Amino acid sequence: MRTPGYKYEVRVAEQTGHRLVRAEDYEQFVGPEMVQRVLDKARLVSDLHVVHVNSTYYGGGVAELLSSSTLLLNSLGIKTGWRLIQGSPDFFTITKKMHNALQGADINLSRRKIRIYEEVAFENAVRIHLDHDVVIVNDPQPLPMIEHYRRRGPWIWRCHIDLTSPHKEVWRYLLGFIEKYDAAIFTMKEYSKGLSIPEIFFMPAINPFSIKNRELSREEMNERLERAKIPTDLPIVAQVSRFDRWKDPLGVIQAFRMARKKVDCTLVLLGNIATDDPEGSAVYRSLLDNREDRIIILSLQDSALVNAVQRKAAVVVQKSIREGFGLTVAEAMWKGTPVIGGNAGGIRCQIKDGVNGYLVNGVEETADRMVKLLRDGKLRNEMGRKARETVRRNFLLIRLVEQYLDLLNSFQAKHLLTRKKF
Repeated sequence: MRTPGYKYEVRVAEQTGHRLVRAEDYEQFVGPEMVQRVLDKARLVSDLHVVHVNSTYYGGGVAELLSSSTLLLNSLGIKTGWRLIQGSPDFFTITKKMHNALQGADINLSRRKIRIYEEVAFENAVRIHLDHDVVIVNDPQPLPMIEHYRRRGPWIWRCHIDLTSPHKEVWRYLLGFIEKYDAAIFTMKEYSKGLSIPEIFFMPAINPFSIKNRELSREEMNERLERAKIPTDLPIVAQVSRFDRWKDPLGVIQAFRMARKKVDCTLVLLGNIATDDPEGSAVYRSLLDNREDRIIILSLQDSALVNAVQRKAAVVVQKSIREGFGLTVAEAMWKGTPVIGGNAGGIRCQIKDGVNGYLVNGVEETADRMVKLLRDGKLRNEMGRKARETVRRNFLLIRLVEQYLDLLNSFQAKHLLTRKKF
């Protein structure tokens, strides 16, 4: 089998010695039938030029998804770009407040905030030339840009946020932009808002070949942990995620302190601060007074260390209060590590309580599940095995890319049927 972009990739490899991950590489996980199906679907849209737009190149699940999915689409022969918007600190403070409001927080949506939000969107529209066949805009930050282009094809809004109970005023305001798009993609049907445009549902997925998820030898793992000064003499409980109040890192610390009264262990909170999240630094600093020998709090952008911590941990926690999906849950599950996840949003789609992990609703329940897993190695192994299989079946990147191919094919068919530009 050969992907449509194979000849181009071979030329690049000959010149640089590098290669892209291809659909064929997934055959060991998903079988040849699915790989061939993806290749066939890619050929039907290989003449399209697609672009994603978002607001950060690292930190959090959206950047993680775009980094891997755009490369896999290019390896399939579909020209797929990735553009970033720029903005002032005021802009990102406002869009973070909007993000929080969409997840249920309060906000004063003043005229000043709206003016800054819309002006920065306009400025980015001037400097970012989007004449692509398909434009996919991610989350609220670049949302108003659609007003400033003469479109040649469909524009799609991809929302990665937990929309269980959005702030009504903010949602009404943003709806004026959203319904100018040709479709909206949400993570789960539970986030459906009854829009006048088609609603589509794609769950995120992980790249098993990335530095963060590839197999590590014991020597590689220990080297990364030693370099970060993470002790391994006691079982590790870890939460790996952006420093964000919605992830409830303080609740994790409280649960750990309760659990270690019964089982000796070490807590590792490993996170980063996304470039579009002005609250991240404050959340990180607010946790530092909790540090001690057995409570390690690190802010690092180190994918190999994330991999090592998730593999070495006896238990991974993702105690989110709101969570669009929780890509770090799937990452840990792929490594065969049992996960204790907050009973919120997309985490519920990954963890089947008591089968491949635990869903929890509070600090005491989190501590109880920590103790249970730390004391029972057989249970950890069984849950970890089932967790990895869950990800293999449902949350590998080739599945997500196939869904995007289906979407591109549907728009292509519509365009050919109507014989007109959007």
